[in-house]
Amino acid sequence: MVMETRNSTRGSFVRRAFSRMIDARAAQAQRYVNGYLLSLDDATLAAHGYDRAELEREGASSMVF
Repeated sequence: MVMETRNSTRGSFVRRAFSRMIDARAAQAQRYVNGYLLSLDDATLAAHGYDRAELEREGASSMVF
């Protein structure tokens, strides 16, 4: 009975860790995309429905990895 508890806890730990890793990677990808979008002019951003101020608030990164 103790083994079942440990296995279910271990599984949930792995799921939580994997979920957090995915969330961190998605945030990193969004920062990279925001960095590219901020390199575009305001007219192009507006044509595609983006707001420069909002992109700057969300953050940007120009590093790839």
